[in-house]
Amino acid sequence: MNGLPLGNWVLDFYGLNEAQLKQRFPEAFQHLLDNVWPERAEKTDKGFRDKWWIFGRPRTELRPALSGLTRFIVTTETSKHRMFTFLPQNTRPDHMLIAIALDDAAALSVLSSRFHVTWALAAGGRLGYGNDPRYNKSKCFNPFPFPTPTEAQTLHLRALGEELDAHRKAQAAAHPRLTLTGMYNVLEKLRAGDRIEGRDREVYDQGLIGILRDIHDHIDAAVAAAYGWPADLPEADILQRLVDLNHERATEEARGLVRWLRPDYQNPAGRAAAPTGETAAMDLGPAEPSGTALWPKSLPEQFADLRGVLADMEQATPQQIARRFTRLRPATVQPMLETLTLLGHARIVEGGRFAA
Repeated sequence: MNGLPLGNWVLDFYGLNEAQLKQRFPEAFQHLLDNVWPERAEKTDKGFRDKWWIFGRPRTELRPALSGLTRFIVTTETSKHRMFTFLPQNTRPDHMLIAIALDDAAALSVLSSRFHVTWALAAGGRLGYGNDPRYNKSKCFNPFPFPTPTEAQTLHLRALGEELDAHRKAQAAAHPRLTLTGMYNVLEKLRAGDRIEGRDREVYDQGLIGILRDIHDHIDAAVAAAYGWPADLPEADILQRLVDLNHERATEEARGLVRWLRPDYQNPAGRAAAPTGETAAMDLGPAEPSGTALWPKSLPEQFADLRGVLADMEQATPQQIARRFTRLRPATVQPMLETLTLLGHARIVEGGRFAA
């Protein structure tokens, strides 16, 4: 998401069986038969072999959440700068993208504001060669308390979010070498008062970084107004207020008051939530059912899935993680978790558990 699309296409026939695909899309079927079937036929993974025409893993928990949307918000799992952007609904995000099933530009403004970015930097971990911030959905998004803006404030936030998304995409389209990372590197220097020269001056001119800063300043002010807080709060005060607001929201949910982000999807019947008497983390979309995910065959995919599950569970034993996958043994998980620990991507806690 940090640059222009590569122009690659995915043949995604999820929902069609083999006979339906052959009848409705014979050219595509022949292409898959010639290029995909020979490789899939050798797979020991029954899911890949039996449904050889299905691209990758179906992500059945994400598809219903995206249904009916024309676009959705994404951010990269690991990035030097925390940036959010819209992708078209027909895009298939890979495991390095965090997908958020919201199409409202007002939400894009809130997520792009210093309030959410400050929260995400504090709540998420660090990962990678450059020790870059990591966006952990269960810690950075689920418990984040969105503001409750007035109708006028929502319209203002929505206009700013559209402006932000359009500005960055227009400049990237006009200058193919320009990337979001490059733009925000220069924006960071601009805010710090550093000299903008050389390649940075080129990025500044191509990305119209002065305008980008102005858009972000207006977003920060608008989000502050939606919370009813001063716009110039220091980061420590931002975090304290967000933590306090999170506790208030959790208490509300325990009483049965839920502030849905997408009520048409999350609560289409408009039913009042039953009081639970206990607090719960906010979430968007259905949880992934346990024990149904297929364990990948390649080692990189195994480590990627293992890290993702551990991040979602926050703390778990090898036995608990193994139960999240079909026919995975704890004996296989244990040494992989130990390897992640040695690499600094996990840590051992009490009770034989591992934590992200």
